[in-house]
Amino acid sequence: MRQLVSILGRLLCVFLLLLAPTGALAKQKILVIQSYHQEHPWDKSYIEGLESVLGEHYQLLYFQMDTKRIPRSRHRSRGELAWQRYLDVKPDLVILGDDNALRYLGQRFAKTLVPVVYLGINNNPRRYHAHQRDNITGVLERPLIKRSISSIKPLFPNGLNRMLILFDDGITAKTVLQEIFGGDTQLRVSGVDVELRLISRWDTWQQAVNTAKDEGFDAIAFGRYHTLRDDRNQYVDASKVITWSSQHTPLPPFGFWDFAVGKNKTIGGLVLFGYEQGRIAGEMAHTILTTDVIPQSLGPKTAEKGRYLFSRSQLERHHLTLPRKMANKANFVE
Repeated sequence: MRQLVSILGRLLCVFLLLLAPTGALAKQKILVIQSYHQEHPWDKSYIEGLESVLGEHYQLLYFQMDTKRIPRSRHRSRGELAWQRYLDVKPDLVILGDDNALRYLGQRFAKTLVPVVYLGINNNPRRYHAHQRDNITGVLERPLIKRSISSIKPLFPNGLNRMLILFDDGITAKTVLQEIFGGDTQLRVSGVDVELRLISRWDTWQQAVNTAKDEGFDAIAFGRYHTLRDDRNQYVDASKVITWSSQHTPLPPFGFWDFAVGKNKTIGGLVLFGYEQGRIAGEMAHTILTTDVIPQSLGPKTAEKGRYLFSRSQLERHHLTLPRKMANKANFVE
C-alpha cells in the first residue's frame, strides 16, 4: 500500500508539471554587470535593447558597478563585488556592459567556462585580456566623430570652419583621444579644424562652454559628460551638465549619442543608439544559449553605423535648417 501511494505521488507530480504553464518552468539566468548605473541614459537604452530580445525567455539579473559616479579609487572594489555577485547567482551567461566591467572582470571570466557577451566597448578587447577567448564575444562601440562632423557641415551655409568637442575624462573620452585623434587634441575633418578637450572639473567645463564663441569656434559638441566633479570633488549629475550647457552655449551644440539629443540638450546629428548595442548583444546571448556555437565565433561585432537624430526645438533655437535629403532620413525626438 505504501509503495502504491509513493508511485501515485510521483505520478501526480509529473502530471502537475506537465500541466504547468511554460512560464512556471525555471528560466536560464543571465547576469548583466553594468559599468554604470540604472539611471544612466546609455544603460537605460541598452537594457531596453537587451530586454526586447531576452526578457520573455530568460531571467535577467543586474549588478551596477556605478563607476561614473564613484571615485576611481573604488572601481576595483566594485569589480570585486560584481564578481561575488556572479559567484552567488551562478548564471548561465554573463553580459558585461561597457569598458569598466570588461576591464575589471574580463581576465577572470576568461579563466571560466561561462559564456560572456560584452557590449559598449570602446577600447580594443585585447587590452582587457578578452581577445580570442572561446567563451567571450561581444559588441564594440565606435563613436562616429568624423562622420558626424562631415554630416553637419551642410547645416552651416556660411561655412563650418572650427568646432570644439568637449568630453569628460572617462574611458570613452580617452579612447576617442587615442583612436580617433591619434593622441593629439587637434584634428582636421572635411575641412573643419576640430579641437578636443578632456575635462574633469565642472568649473573648467563651464568656462569652456562660455568662452567657445570668443575663441573663434563656430559650433560645439558635447560627447560624454558623466564623470565631472565640482570644487568639493562631488559628482555633478549628468542631466544638470547637459541642461546647463545647452542653455548657456552661444554656439549650436551637437551630440554623438541619442541620449544627448532633445529640448534643453543638443541639436543632435549622426548618433549612436544604446538600444542597438543591447539588441545585438541580446541576439548573440540567445544564440549562445540555444545552440552549440562557440561564443568567440560570433564576433566581435560592431553595432549599426549610426542614424540621424535631431531636436526640432534646438534646430529652431539656433536658426538651422536641415537639407531636404537629410531631413527625409532623420528621426526627431520632438
